[in-house]
Amino acid sequence: MDITPAEARLKKLRMRSWRRGMKEMDLILGPYSDTQLSQLSADELDAYERLLDENDQDLYLWVTGAQDRPARLMPLIGQIARASGVGA
Repeated sequence: MDITPAEARLKKLRMRSWRRGMKEMDLILGPYSDTQLSQLSADELDAYERLLDENDQDLYLWVTGAQDRPARLMPLIGQIARASGVGA
């Protein structure tokens, strides 16, 4: 069975979301990727892919609201925080 490039991209992003270096981020990004990625636009997927390049410790602090979020990532991190129930 052949998969489309879009399906391959989603699969890769889901794998990267579930296999982080920090278990807490696995549990935040994994479920988010399972339920939300297929609904994102190409530009939003690009932003999510850039987000995955960030350090897990920083991501955790941003998602939980323990540290100010970078303006460039604020909308996406806000979506993830709301979806995971760990931040505002």
